[in-house]
Amino acid sequence: MEKIAVLKSLRETGLVPVLRAESVDKALALAEAIAAGGVNVLEVTMTVPGAIQVMRTLAQKRPDILIGAGTVLDAETARMCILEGAQFVVSPALNLGTIEMCHRYSIAVLPGALTPTEIVTAWQAGADVVKVFPASAMGGAKYLTALKGPLPQVEMIPTGGVSLATAAEFLAAGAFALGVGSDLVNAKAMAEGKPEVVTDSAKKYLAIVKEFRAKKI
Repeated sequence: MEKIAVLKSLRETGLVPVLRAESVDKALALAEAIAAGGVNVLEVTMTVPGAIQVMRTLAQKRPDILIGAGTVLDAETARMCILEGAQFVVSPALNLGTIEMCHRYSIAVLPGALTPTEIVTAWQAGADVVKVFPASAMGGAKYLTALKGPLPQVEMIPTGGVSLATAAEFLAAGAFALGVGSDLVNAKAMAEGKPEVVTDSAKKYLAIVKEFRAKKI
C-alpha cells in the first residue's frame, strides 16, 4: 500500500491500537480480537518479545490489517520492521535518522514529541503525523486544543490518556487519529479468556469516531 493510502486509512479508521503483550501468541490473539471489532489498524510495539515475528505473521496471514511498528527508537530498527511488513513506523520520541530511513522506503512515519518546539522540529524534519506523547501528562485533550491553535497544519495523534471516556474530546480537539493503549488492548481480559471484551471495546471506539465524523458533515 502506498504511503498516501496508508495515511488515508489511518485517518478514516481514526484509531491506532498500541499492542503490548508478553509473547508472540498473546500478541497475535490480541490482534485477532481487535480486528474482530472492525479495527483494521494495529501498532505492534518493539517491547513485545518477538515483535518482528508478530509483524511477519500478520503481514502474511492478515493482509487486511494495516500493520505499524511501534516504540521504534532508531533507523536500524525501522528498516528491519519495514522489511518485515510494517507500513508505518511510530516512535515515543524524535529520532531524525528514523524519519530519514522511513522516507528512503516511502513509509509513513509518526515520531513522538511533546512540547511545541519538539512537535515543530518533528514536522519540519518530515514527520507525516506527530505522535503527541504522553498527552495525559500535559492535560489531555485541552493540551491538544492548545497545540492546534498555533499549529493547525500539523497532524497529531495523541497517545496516553485516550479512553472511551476521553476519545470524543480528543477528536474534537483536532486529533488526526487516536493512539489507544490498554483501554482497548486489554491484556487482562485476554488472560481471563475474554477476547470479546477487547472486540466490544474496538466496536465502541469505532462508533465514537463514526459519530464524531457524522456530526462534522
